[in-house]
Amino acid sequence: MGKPFDQWNALKKKMNERIIDTTLFFHEREVWWCAMGINIGVETDGKNEHFERPVLILRKFNGLMLWVLPLTSKEHPGIHFQSITHSKGVSYACISQLRTISSKRLLRKIGMISDDEFLRVNQRVRGYLQKSDPAFGGVLGGRSH
Repeated sequence: MGKPFDQWNALKKKMNERIIDTTLFFHEREVWWCAMGINIGVETDGKNEHFERPVLILRKFNGLMLWVLPLTSKEHPGIHFQSITHSKGVSYACISQLRTISSKRLLRKIGMISDDEFLRVNQRVRGYLQKSDPAFGGVLGGRSH
Protein backbone atom coordinates (compact mmCIF):
# COMPACT_ATOMS: atom_id res chain seq x y z
CA MET A 1 0.00 0.00 0.00
CA GLY A 2 1.39 3.40 -0.98
CA LYS A 3 1.83 6.38 1.28
CA PRO A 4 -0.51 9.38 0.80
CA PHE A 5 2.21 11.79 -0.35
CA ASP A 6 -0.21 13.94 -2.39
CA GLN A 7 -2.44 14.56 0.64
CA TRP A 8 0.57 15.46 2.76
CA ASN A 9 1.98 17.77 0.09
CA ALA A 10 -1.32 19.68 -0.12
CA LEU A 11 -1.38 20.13 3.66
CA LYS A 12 2.32 21.03 3.74
CA LYS A 13 1.76 23.83 1.22
CA LYS A 14 -0.95 25.30 3.47
CA MET A 15 1.25 25.01 6.55
CA ASN A 16 4.13 26.72 4.79
CA GLU A 17 1.89 29.72 4.11
CA ARG A 18 0.97 30.00 7.80
CA ILE A 19 2.05 33.18 9.42
CA ILE A 20 3.68 32.37 12.73
CA ASP A 21 1.39 33.44 15.53
CA THR A 22 3.55 35.53 17.83
CA THR A 23 1.36 34.39 20.71
CA LEU A 24 2.41 30.77 20.06
CA PHE A 25 4.87 30.16 22.83
CA PHE A 26 6.65 26.86 23.09
CA HIS A 27 9.39 25.81 25.44
CA GLU A 28 11.89 23.04 25.99
CA ARG A 29 10.43 20.11 27.98
CA GLU A 30 6.99 20.50 26.37
CA VAL A 31 5.19 17.76 24.49
CA TRP A 32 3.25 18.91 21.42
CA TRP A 33 1.26 17.41 18.58
CA CYS A 34 3.32 18.20 15.50
CA ALA A 35 2.60 17.84 11.77
CA MET A 36 5.46 15.44 10.97
CA GLY A 37 4.14 14.52 7.55
CA ILE A 38 4.64 11.50 5.39
CA ASN A 39 8.30 10.70 5.06
CA ILE A 40 10.64 8.43 3.15
CA GLY A 41 11.61 4.90 4.17
CA VAL A 42 12.08 4.44 7.92
CA GLU A 43 11.74 8.13 8.81
CA THR A 44 9.01 8.66 11.39
CA ASP A 45 5.64 9.48 9.80
CA GLY A 46 2.76 11.41 11.24
CA LYS A 47 -0.71 9.91 11.43
CA ASN A 48 -4.35 10.95 11.10
CA GLU A 49 -5.64 13.73 8.85
CA HIS A 50 -2.94 16.22 9.87
CA PHE A 51 -0.12 13.65 9.63
CA GLU A 52 0.67 14.42 13.25
CA ARG A 53 2.74 12.82 15.96
CA PRO A 54 3.56 13.86 19.51
CA VAL A 55 7.05 15.28 19.94
CA LEU A 56 9.20 16.39 22.84
CA ILE A 57 10.78 19.81 22.38
CA LEU A 58 14.43 19.20 23.10
CA ARG A 59 15.90 22.57 22.11
CA LYS A 60 14.37 25.91 21.13
CA PHE A 61 16.71 27.93 18.94
CA ASN A 62 14.31 30.82 18.43
CA GLY A 63 10.58 31.34 17.80
CA LEU A 64 10.87 29.71 14.37
CA MET A 65 13.20 26.71 14.75
CA LEU A 66 13.56 23.87 17.23
CA TRP A 67 14.85 20.34 17.77
CA VAL A 68 12.25 17.68 18.55
CA LEU A 69 12.22 14.00 19.38
CA PRO A 70 9.25 12.10 17.90
CA LEU A 71 7.31 10.10 20.48
CA THR A 72 5.49 6.80 20.29
CA SER A 73 3.22 5.05 22.78
CA LYS A 74 4.63 1.64 21.85
CA GLU A 75 7.40 0.37 24.07
CA HIS A 76 10.69 -0.02 22.24
CA PRO A 77 13.58 -1.54 24.16
CA GLY A 78 17.07 -0.73 22.99
CA ILE A 79 19.50 2.08 22.44
CA HIS A 80 17.42 4.18 20.08
CA PHE A 81 14.54 4.95 22.50
CA GLN A 82 14.15 6.63 25.89
CA SER A 83 11.00 6.33 27.99
CA ILE A 84 9.48 9.54 29.33
CA THR A 85 6.49 10.27 31.55
CA HIS A 86 4.22 13.23 30.89
CA SER A 87 0.66 14.28 31.75
CA LYS A 88 -0.83 11.82 29.22
CA GLY A 89 1.21 8.83 30.40
CA VAL A 90 4.37 7.10 29.24
CA SER A 91 5.86 7.65 25.79
CA TYR A 92 9.05 6.57 24.12
CA ALA A 93 11.28 9.21 22.54
CA CYS A 94 13.01 8.04 19.37
CA ILE A 95 16.49 9.44 19.83
CA SER A 96 17.71 8.33 16.41
CA GLN A 97 14.97 10.46 14.79
CA LEU A 98 16.04 13.81 16.31
CA ARG A 99 14.81 16.48 13.89
CA THR A 100 15.13 20.17 13.25
CA ILE A 101 11.69 21.57 12.44
CA SER A 102 9.90 24.83 11.86
CA SER A 103 7.53 26.00 14.58
CA LYS A 104 4.91 26.14 11.79
CA ARG A 105 4.60 22.36 12.30
CA LEU A 106 3.47 22.69 15.94
CA LEU A 107 -0.27 22.10 16.29
CA ARG A 108 -1.22 22.00 19.98
CA LYS A 109 0.45 21.49 23.32
CA ILE A 110 -0.13 18.21 25.15
CA GLY A 111 1.87 18.74 28.33
CA MET A 112 5.32 18.99 29.84
CA ILE A 113 7.85 16.61 31.35
CA SER A 114 9.61 17.22 34.64
CA ASP A 115 13.03 18.82 34.95
CA ASP A 116 14.46 15.45 36.07
CA GLU A 117 12.96 13.64 33.05
CA PHE A 118 14.29 16.34 30.74
CA LEU A 119 17.77 16.12 32.22
CA ARG A 120 17.70 12.33 31.77
CA VAL A 121 16.62 12.67 28.12
CA ASN A 122 19.27 15.32 27.44
CA GLN A 123 22.00 13.16 28.96
CA ARG A 124 20.83 10.22 26.90
CA VAL A 125 20.80 12.25 23.66
CA ARG A 126 24.22 13.72 24.41
CA GLY A 127 25.65 10.25 25.04
CA TYR A 128 23.92 8.92 21.94
CA LEU A 129 25.42 11.64 19.77
CA GLN A 130 28.86 11.16 21.31
CA LYS A 131 28.52 7.36 21.03
CA SER A 132 29.28 7.11 24.73
CA ASP A 133 25.76 6.20 25.81
CA PRO A 134 25.82 3.42 28.44
CA ALA A 135 23.25 1.60 26.30
CA PHE A 136 26.01 1.24 23.68
CA GLY A 137 28.26 -0.33 26.31
CA GLY A 138 30.36 2.80 26.79
CA VAL A 139 32.48 4.61 24.25
CA LEU A 140 32.40 3.09 20.80
CA GLY A 141 35.53 4.78 19.62
CA GLY A 142 36.10 5.16 15.89
CA ARG A 143 33.70 2.45 14.82
CA SER A 144 31.63 3.66 11.88
CA HIS A 145 28.10 2.62 11.05
